Amino acid sequence: MGAIRKEEMYTTEDIYALPEGERAELIDGQIFYMTPPTTNHQRLVSDMHYQIKDFIRKNNGQCEVFPAPFAVFLNEDDRTYVEPDISVICDGEKLTDRGCQGAPDWIVEVVSPGSRQMDYYKKLFKYRTAGVREYWVVDPDRRTVTVYNFERDTMEEYPFGGEVPAGIYKGFYITVDACV
Repeated sequence: MGAIRKEEMYTTEDIYALPEGERAELIDGQIFYMTPPTTNHQRLVSDMHYQIKDFIRKNNGQCEVFPAPFAVFLNEDDRTYVEPDISVICDGEKLTDRGCQGAPDWIVEVVSPGSRQMDYYKKLFKYRTAGVREYWVVDPDRRTVTVYNFERDTMEEYPFGGEVPAGIYKGFYITVDACV
């Protein structure tokens, strides 16, 4: 009879104990280390963050937008901790000095070569079950934005360069362009 290997379960305490400068996410007790983002990745995040923040400000919105690194504790337990590229939180009571306690209303992830499986599958499931209202997967390699609107149970794909409607804001469109 072979030995059964027990998978180690990690908590947010382990995330906070990482060496300075090392970033990781925690999903269901498993640590996933993150590589530094590319310049184009940061351009995309910065441009989308600006467009969202500008829209909220001009419309006197109550939501707040945060770029990564920003801590999101999706569940009540201490076994899931993520740092979405962009988090939009409309319930100010979810915000603490440590980050967001519970599901943001809208999350945007920009796909990196090492994050494809995580962004399209693992995070999609976690965000949906945690109560995120809308989830965007921005894919520079495919030059597409996949929009999951969990409230309406829809998924639509848009090409870079065109307008992408934000489901949580009526009349708000973002232009995502890889050549930002």
